[in-house]
Amino acid sequence: MKFNRIYNETLRETIYCATHESGLKVAIMPKKGYSKSYAVFGTNFGSVDNEFIAPGSTKKINLPDGIAHFLEHKLFEQPDGSNVFESYARHGANANAYTSFHVTAYLFESTQDIQENLGILLDFVQKPYFTDENVAKEQGIIGQEIGMYDDDPGWRLMMGFLGAMFHRHPVRIDIAGTTESISHITKETLYNCYNTFYHLSNMCLFIIGDVEPESLGTFIEGHLLNKDGAKGEIKRFYGTEPQTVYQSETSCSLDVSVPMFMFGFKDPDCGYDGKKLLKKDTELSIICELLFGKSAPLYAKLYDEGYILGGMETELTCEREYGFVALSGDSCEPEKVREIILEGVKKAQETGFNEADFERERRAMSGQYIKQFNNLNAVAHQYMSQVFNNIGLFDFSEVIKEITLEDINARLRSYFDENRSVLSVVRPKNA
Repeated sequence: MKFNRIYNETLRETIYCATHESGLKVAIMPKKGYSKSYAVFGTNFGSVDNEFIAPGSTKKINLPDGIAHFLEHKLFEQPDGSNVFESYARHGANANAYTSFHVTAYLFESTQDIQENLGILLDFVQKPYFTDENVAKEQGIIGQEIGMYDDDPGWRLMMGFLGAMFHRHPVRIDIAGTTESISHITKETLYNCYNTFYHLSNMCLFIIGDVEPESLGTFIEGHLLNKDGAKGEIKRFYGTEPQTVYQSETSCSLDVSVPMFMFGFKDPDCGYDGKKLLKKDTELSIICELLFGKSAPLYAKLYDEGYILGGMETELTCEREYGFVALSGDSCEPEKVREIILEGVKKAQETGFNEADFERERRAMSGQYIKQFNNLNAVAHQYMSQVFNNIGLFDFSEVIKEITLEDINARLRSYFDENRSVLSVVRPKNA
């Protein structure tokens, strides 16, 4: 495996990147002197990928909601009945996996036996084992998990928000699906799904720690089972999503002591990836800190006057097909919080941000970006969240320098539109 060495002068960090003949993307970041190593093996397949045409086919396939998450669970099942987690534990590793809207990833962290643990990771992810019996068993297990999420106020708050914001995009559908949707999953649908989305050309492997790229590359090549080249593009369908929101307000009642709110704005500018997407993400990150951060006048008003209890969190999502900015917290008057936020946004749009505040926040973000490279977990997850959007790990240091105050103020005025806003509330029962 031939690596391309990429060095970033600002970070003084190096990453080694290669594309195997199978199409698998491999990236290794040596961190000399670090005791821990971290590896993540991911596929460009998440809960939103439920309608597609496989490479070489003309037939559109519709998958049951929740199948990406279901498949993640089932890959840990071994034909010989062995336990993957026990195998990891014998080599001193902690392992986990996750399914998001766009990515399914399998990972481990360890202070020893990096090759042995990497071998376990590569082997079990490449050897699916599905039977009628183990699928039926998993349907019961995940059905219980779905029931737990149905009673989770934070999760219900977010899914209510997404369901109100989006008309057709499958991000509005719960990652785990429903008990009814997973009842339609069979071993055949799992194998069909696996053979399409777990082809190595649709996957990437990232490793960070005190490792030697060349020897590790040779080891990885010896553990890749599918040496066929890339099959071609998977055609994915997400529906035609209008810029408008589905509904401006939604609520439900659960066992909470005070109302929980999530209020946010739908992205009107989608359809691209790469550095252009990263630039938008970075602009919005700066705006959110200047507008909603703890040092902002708007936050001070909400907190000092008692409209938010215990603080307010900001969430920013920028994907190729959709995006949003959301604010969440606890409030006895969520509608008043919305009113104050909209007033603050309108005022900021009229005056714009000033150069000093913009430059201060840009410098702060640059510092946070540099500091992040001391956290192996954070680096690995940033890589995995961006690689399938064609964003490189070092691209931020270039993009942040290009952003101007004019860019920030233009994005502020075009993005934050009351007509594209949604308020989701979880209220106490019997309130």
